[in-house]
Amino acid sequence: MKESIIRNKSFQFSLKIIQLYKKLLNEKEFIISRQLLKSGTSIGANIEEALAGQSKKDFTAKMSISSKEARETKYWLRLLKESELTKIKVNDLLDNIEEIIRMLTSIVKTSQNNLTKN
Repeated sequence: MKESIIRNKSFQFSLKIIQLYKKLLNEKEFIISRQLLKSGTSIGANIEEALAGQSKKDFTAKMSISSKEARETKYWLRLLKESELTKIKVNDLLDNIEEIIRMLTSIVKTSQNNLTKN
Protein backbone atom coordinates (compact mmCIF):
# COMPACT_ATOMS: atom_id res chain seq x y z
CA MET A 1 0.00 0.00 0.00
CA LYS A 2 1.27 3.46 -0.89
CA GLU A 3 2.18 5.53 2.18
CA SER A 4 -0.45 8.10 3.03
CA ILE A 5 0.58 11.51 4.31
CA ILE A 6 -2.68 12.02 6.22
CA ARG A 7 -2.31 8.55 7.73
CA ASN A 8 1.19 9.36 9.01
CA LYS A 9 0.27 12.84 10.26
CA SER A 10 -2.79 11.59 12.10
CA PHE A 11 -0.79 8.77 13.71
CA GLN A 12 1.93 11.16 14.89
CA PHE A 13 -0.77 13.51 16.16
CA SER A 14 -2.36 10.65 18.12
CA LEU A 15 0.97 9.95 19.80
CA LYS A 16 1.21 13.62 20.82
CA ILE A 17 -2.35 13.53 22.17
CA ILE A 18 -1.49 10.50 24.28
CA GLN A 19 1.51 12.35 25.72
CA LEU A 20 -0.70 15.37 26.49
CA TYR A 21 -3.24 13.05 28.10
CA LYS A 22 -0.58 11.67 30.43
CA LYS A 23 0.52 15.18 31.42
CA LEU A 24 -3.06 16.25 32.06
CA LEU A 25 -3.67 13.22 34.25
CA ASN A 26 -0.64 14.20 36.33
CA GLU A 27 -2.26 17.60 36.81
CA LYS A 28 -5.57 15.97 37.81
CA GLU A 29 -7.40 17.29 34.74
CA PHE A 30 -9.62 14.33 33.95
CA ILE A 31 -12.62 15.57 31.96
CA ILE A 32 -10.98 17.48 29.12
CA SER A 33 -8.09 15.02 29.00
CA ARG A 34 -10.48 12.12 28.38
CA GLN A 35 -12.39 14.00 25.67
CA LEU A 36 -9.11 14.92 23.95
CA LEU A 37 -7.86 11.35 24.10
CA LYS A 38 -11.06 10.01 22.54
CA SER A 39 -11.43 12.53 19.73
CA GLY A 40 -7.71 13.00 19.07
CA THR A 41 -7.00 9.31 18.57
CA SER A 42 -10.26 8.68 16.71
CA ILE A 43 -9.03 10.79 13.79
CA GLY A 44 -6.36 8.30 12.82
CA ALA A 45 -8.54 5.28 13.58
CA ASN A 46 -11.18 6.48 11.13
CA ILE A 47 -8.54 7.27 8.51
CA GLU A 48 -7.28 3.69 8.83
CA GLU A 49 -10.83 2.45 8.32
CA ALA A 50 -11.27 4.74 5.32
CA LEU A 51 -8.12 3.44 3.67
CA ALA A 52 -9.57 -0.06 3.95
CA GLY A 53 -12.99 1.10 2.76
CA GLN A 54 -15.10 -1.26 0.71
CA SER A 55 -16.22 1.46 -1.66
CA LYS A 56 -15.62 5.09 -2.57
CA LYS A 57 -18.74 6.00 -0.61
CA ASP A 58 -17.41 4.16 2.46
CA PHE A 59 -14.04 5.92 2.08
CA THR A 60 -15.73 9.32 1.89
CA ALA A 61 -17.94 8.62 4.90
CA LYS A 62 -15.00 7.54 7.10
CA MET A 63 -12.88 10.51 6.03
CA SER A 64 -15.81 12.77 6.84
CA ILE A 65 -16.01 11.27 10.34
CA SER A 66 -12.27 11.87 10.72
CA SER A 67 -12.79 15.49 9.76
CA LYS A 68 -15.52 15.90 12.37
CA GLU A 69 -13.32 14.28 15.04
CA ALA A 70 -10.50 16.65 14.09
CA ARG A 71 -12.77 19.63 14.55
CA GLU A 72 -13.91 18.32 17.92
CA THR A 73 -10.28 17.86 18.94
CA LYS A 74 -9.55 21.44 17.93
CA TYR A 75 -12.43 22.57 20.16
CA TRP A 76 -11.04 20.72 23.20
CA LEU A 77 -7.53 22.04 22.58
CA ARG A 78 -8.84 25.60 22.29
CA LEU A 79 -10.89 25.15 25.44
CA LEU A 80 -7.86 23.82 27.30
CA LYS A 81 -5.76 26.76 26.14
CA GLU A 82 -8.30 29.52 26.76
CA SER A 83 -9.58 28.20 30.09
CA GLU A 84 -6.08 28.23 31.56
CA LEU A 85 -6.84 25.03 33.51
CA THR A 86 -3.23 24.08 33.01
CA LYS A 87 0.04 25.71 32.09
CA ILE A 88 0.73 23.05 29.46
CA LYS A 89 1.19 24.73 26.08
CA VAL A 90 -0.93 23.35 23.24
CA ASN A 91 -0.08 25.82 20.46
CA ASP A 92 1.90 23.23 18.48
CA LEU A 93 -0.98 20.77 18.72
CA LEU A 94 -3.38 23.47 17.54
CA ASP A 95 -1.11 24.08 14.53
CA ASN A 96 -1.00 20.32 13.84
CA ILE A 97 -4.76 19.91 14.03
CA GLU A 98 -5.33 22.89 11.73
CA GLU A 99 -3.13 21.23 9.11
CA ILE A 100 -4.95 17.90 9.54
CA ILE A 101 -8.34 19.64 9.23
CA ARG A 102 -7.24 21.36 6.00
CA MET A 103 -6.03 18.06 4.55
CA LEU A 104 -9.18 16.17 5.55
CA THR A 105 -11.44 18.92 4.21
CA SER A 106 -9.67 18.71 0.86
CA ILE A 107 -9.86 14.90 0.80
CA VAL A 108 -13.57 14.90 1.67
CA LYS A 109 -14.44 17.57 -0.91
CA THR A 110 -12.50 15.79 -3.64
CA SER A 111 -14.07 12.45 -2.72
CA GLN A 112 -17.57 13.91 -2.70
CA ASN A 113 -16.99 15.52 -6.08
CA ASN A 114 -15.76 12.21 -7.48
CA LEU A 115 -18.86 10.45 -6.14
CA THR A 116 -21.21 12.90 -7.84
CA LYS A 117 -19.37 12.54 -11.16
CA ASN A 118 -20.00 8.79 -11.25
